[in-house]
Amino acid sequence: MSLAIVILNWNGKHFLEKFLPLLEKRSRLPGTFIVIADNGSKDDSCSYVKENHPDVRLIEMGDNYGFTGGYNLALSLVEADYYLLLNSDVEVTRGWLDPLVKAMHSNPGMGICMPKIKSAYDTNSFEYAGASGGFIDTLGYPFCRGRILSCLERDEGQYDQQMEIFWASGAAMMIRSSLFWELGGFDDRFFAHMEEIDLCWRAKQRGWQVWVVPESAVYHVGGGTLPNNSPSKLYLNYRNNLFMLYKNLPERSLYLTFIARFFMDSAAAVLFILTLRFSYFWAVIRAYADFLNKKPGIERDSNLVNKKLSGIFRGSIVLSFFLRWGRLRFFDVGADIT
Repeated sequence: MSLAIVILNWNGKHFLEKFLPLLEKRSRLPGTFIVIADNGSKDDSCSYVKENHPDVRLIEMGDNYGFTGGYNLALSLVEADYYLLLNSDVEVTRGWLDPLVKAMHSNPGMGICMPKIKSAYDTNSFEYAGASGGFIDTLGYPFCRGRILSCLERDEGQYDQQMEIFWASGAAMMIRSSLFWELGGFDDRFFAHMEEIDLCWRAKQRGWQVWVVPESAVYHVGGGTLPNNSPSKLYLNYRNNLFMLYKNLPERSLYLTFIARFFMDSAAAVLFILTLRFSYFWAVIRAYADFLNKKPGIERDSNLVNKKLSGIFRGSIVLSFFLRWGRLRFFDVGADIT
């Protein structure tokens, strides 16, 4: 068994200085090696790795290809049975790796898995980008076990059981290398954000399972490249969500879903205007314009299946959240997830 832990780095020297020594120390399973794939950093990240971590393989790509293009290029140069994609701003815990490897070995149908992701700022709370497993609702809005929209739960062991989920966070995601290339890697059009949900969706369409393994835990800083309140991040999230829905939704639900999403997103855009957040309003407009411009060149997944996929909430997570005045928790909706 060979496992490549691959960190895609862009101007993240300060994160590498803080977290790479711990990663080396806590990831010493036989057959495991670490790769830093550098996306054209200008902050001496490469010099730091060469001088301080000689056992870490460094791939210098010379330009910023985004999360999707960067990983696709880097992983094409890495031979391993498994890839573990890890953000540079993640602190791994002692014993984090063994549960993930054991879970993949014990379940040949598991193509992708992730650890429990907690906040580096508040280690007793879940972190936004993945928490304890990702799900989506019928309109394509993602949420997590432990995080619904902006509401984060404290980790009190309530989500410590392994379970099949809809998507695994790209902040810390293990995938069989054969599956990654069977899927053609990440969709380069996404550049960054929601590409891992699209990848997991396509894997599930082909009969593979996606799981969370909470016996493994990591701490994530988050917002290392784009902060959560960035209009640029909002634009990518809206646009990429439309890409993802168009690519993967069955024909029978595609158009009704897009009509509903248009009204939901329009309401959000109006709210941005009313609250004088004009850059956010334009981010939504840009997202739709870019999607419509690129839509003719987007091929729908030829492996679409008619059976129901696990991990989908039968309703609107956004409406449920606001009807409960922001007090919605995963336990409140778990019974309505396929």
